[in-house]
Amino acid sequence: MKLKLSSLALAVLLSSGAMAQKKPAKVNTANIDQRVNDLLQKMTLEEKVGQLNQYTGDQDATGPITASGDKVTDVKQGKIGSMLNVRGVKFTRALQDAAMQSRLKIPLLFGQDVIHGYRVTFPIPLAEAASWDLKAIEQGSRIAAAEAAASGLHWTFAPMVDIGRDPRWGRVMEGAGEDPYLGSLIARARVKGFQGEGLGNVDAVMACAKHFAAYGAAIGGRDYNSVEMSLRTLHEVYLPPFKAALDAGVATFMNSFNDINGIPATGSSYLQRDILKGQWKFQGFVVSDWGSIGEMIAHGFVQDNKHAAEVALNAGSDMDMESRSYISSLPQLVREGKVKEELINDAVRRILRKKFELGLFDDPYRFSDEKREKKTLNKPEHLEAARDVARKSIVLLKNEGQVLPLSKDLKSVAVIGPLAKAEKDMQGFWSIDWGKEDKLVSLYEGLQNQAGKTKLLYAKGCEVQDTSRSGFAEALAVARQADVVVMAVGEQANMSGEAKSRANIHLPGVQEELIKAIQATGKPVVVLIMAGRPLVFDWTAKNVPTIAYTWWLGSQAGNAIADVLYGKYNPSGKLPMTFPRSEGQIPIYYNYYNTGRPSQNDQDTNYRSGYIDMVKSPQYAFGHGLSYTTFTYSNLVLSKPAMGKGETITASFTLTNSGKVAGEEVAQFYLRDVVAQPVRPVKELKGFEKVALKPGESKTITFTIDTEKLSFYNDNLEWITQPGQFQLMIGTASDNIKLQQTFELK
Repeated sequence: MKLKLSSLALAVLLSSGAMAQKKPAKVNTANIDQRVNDLLQKMTLEEKVGQLNQYTGDQDATGPITASGDKVTDVKQGKIGSMLNVRGVKFTRALQDAAMQSRLKIPLLFGQDVIHGYRVTFPIPLAEAASWDLKAIEQGSRIAAAEAAASGLHWTFAPMVDIGRDPRWGRVMEGAGEDPYLGSLIARARVKGFQGEGLGNVDAVMACAKHFAAYGAAIGGRDYNSVEMSLRTLHEVYLPPFKAALDAGVATFMNSFNDINGIPATGSSYLQRDILKGQWKFQGFVVSDWGSIGEMIAHGFVQDNKHAAEVALNAGSDMDMESRSYISSLPQLVREGKVKEELINDAVRRILRKKFELGLFDDPYRFSDEKREKKTLNKPEHLEAARDVARKSIVLLKNEGQVLPLSKDLKSVAVIGPLAKAEKDMQGFWSIDWGKEDKLVSLYEGLQNQAGKTKLLYAKGCEVQDTSRSGFAEALAVARQADVVVMAVGEQANMSGEAKSRANIHLPGVQEELIKAIQATGKPVVVLIMAGRPLVFDWTAKNVPTIAYTWWLGSQAGNAIADVLYGKYNPSGKLPMTFPRSEGQIPIYYNYYNTGRPSQNDQDTNYRSGYIDMVKSPQYAFGHGLSYTTFTYSNLVLSKPAMGKGETITASFTLTNSGKVAGEEVAQFYLRDVVAQPVRPVKELKGFEKVALKPGESKTITFTIDTEKLSFYNDNLEWITQPGQFQLMIGTASDNIKLQQTFELK
């Protein structure tokens, strides 16, 4: 996206003497704390508050822009410590040059929502989570960081590590799904990817764990909404991925828009001071979400912006993104004794420390190298990596009759659906807009690249959202001419993401009607669903034999999908979220608590926990995903039948590729504490391994069980274990357990 000229346009003119390229200075990491303290002593109160103030530029705004005066002048006067939505060496260097004209020459931090790729777009995070491939996920973040840093950026507002159990919430596309164990491992992988070998390297950016905390539990799946939950659920389900990000060295945290149990997260000292900076000893800094400090007024928690600044700063929110509350009020609040200057100093110290770690005081322009920018962006190897993780993210939901993989001997394939030739939609929400510069691969183009002599036919059939059936006749005529029909349906890129909550998450428009019409022709049909969240498609799931969930896969979407459809890559994705049959089942997730009247199956409903108008089981369970081959689980052996505290048990089993083609399987390891106080979920993921096997090949897989895996929070938020019987379950999905055994904790 081109920069919209405004007050920032002046910044370009300021850089006339600063554009010469030079090798980045080596980061001086010696005595950073002393250097921070020395600088802090030179700063006026107003300059300190300026470091806590973040404004947006005019590129790619991701929220409501607050009207302001001349931002360049504010930078020169030391009133801004960071800017977001300013990207590209030309613009970041120009604004940094303005910062060098301030009294103390404190460099700016530049942040951007680099969520799933920068120049090269990777699959949306929820799709990447479906790969269950931690190395691939880390590599995607590593490439995004290298490209972003080469473009003058220091900081990404990612990863989002919120647990999501409600697919109506549009921001599930940004996270890793419903499970705290899988989510924690993915949080760690993404932080490692973004921060690389450490801050100060010019291919690394600061990561930001967001949204702290429990944003994924917004009531009704409605964005920005309230959250009500027990503290035990908060600590057991929603906080672990944040702790994992912290343990991985994440540089920053972002608080969340929601209130939790009546306290806006931005003003929660329990979250920010007691847990994050207290119990967890976090040394980085906390940034508000866009305007969330000022939004506490609308919550009814504070009276005005001055009151908001007082509450947020005292609660531990260090940097104010876009609400203008700190810059306008903190100096007066300090003078009135309502905010201690020691707390201001602590917040400033945390921010300055990161600027020193990045090496910006040694060379403010070290991330502003046009030659490196040009050399790094859009490398062929980056595109290939995006293609690799994209195909790993595809989940084969059904393949009855073995329609897939497609044969290269087919005479014709009909490609039908509103997303068959879509390009921008494949990029998905939270992607960088490169305008006409970008080249995204559609499904149709991807199939063209691999179809060989097979003739491709095409009909759109309908639009994504409207109700017109005027294209059905053409689509039916095209389908009747083909040997196989491939249908591309789902959501447009602006239908999942921030502020994209949907009460109705069925396939939008008349797309499912189009599927019914095409299915009625009797032709073999493959339905590909492209979306940013789990959708409801009950009729299709019951009646179409072949379905794959292809999400929004990014720059190389079409090529990746074609790799899977033609068998160049054997699908290995597994669902990171449970798929409901209807919105009435939401929230739905695999690790639920049993009731006093549990149903044994979908038919067991008489005075049992369930529904009288629908089965209670999901459409597709957490961990579900098929392959073009089959896998056999056998020979489960425990090293001993019981363990004492501090001891371990190993569980070993044999995984065999019992099919005819090579493939990868994600073997999943679950545990259940059979009797506990408080009660425990029916199963919890505690381990997995992704294994590649040739036809007929076997491998022994071993999982180790220690007391940490058996521990949980009691009602006093104590991390405990209780003696008793545990059930160990190993399988290919949470609802497809192949092996199980019990053991005892003494």
